[in-house]
Amino acid sequence: MTPTLILVPGLGDSGPEHWQSLWERKYGAARVRQDDPDQPDPECWAARLDEVVRTTPGELVLVAHSLGVPTVAHWAARFDVPERVRGALLVAPPDPERQGALEEVRRFVPWPTGPLPFPALVVASENDPYATFERAQAFADAWGAEFVTAGEAGHINTESGHGEWPEGEVLLSEALHAWTPPDITRF
Repeated sequence: MTPTLILVPGLGDSGPEHWQSLWERKYGAARVRQDDPDQPDPECWAARLDEVVRTTPGELVLVAHSLGVPTVAHWAARFDVPERVRGALLVAPPDPERQGALEEVRRFVPWPTGPLPFPALVVASENDPYATFERAQAFADAWGAEFVTAGEAGHINTESGHGEWPEGEVLLSEALHAWTPPDITRF
């Protein structure tokens, strides 16, 4: 059985041409839909993620983008994480302490910095306008996550030219291979 992807969008809920939305349609993924994706609240967003995790059956893999990344970290720090959460692909985490960080991002301070209770892969761009590459690596280190570069890929979103994002699918496939037993069907 293939794990179900749970997509955890960031601010604005990832538009229809964003790779998360395309993956939702392509893989039949579950999606965390926040009540107000433009006014994030870490407690409410983490609680909604927990609700989706609890109501989605089977093995799960979280796929978070931007402000969805600290949502996963807050959730893991505040809730009992089921063992069936096999891992997380955490893409383009923003830095709440960056000069000029959006108020919506600063609301997530303090970010949980303890190790995540599941394997994770942080993917960061070397020219992300919302976090330096070094800060993204520091987040990965704090969470006990693997870390890879997406090269100079902006914020790895539609605005930076990442609709389909096939490189992300390769990373997801490799992560799934590492996180699941050999008898599991992979993407």
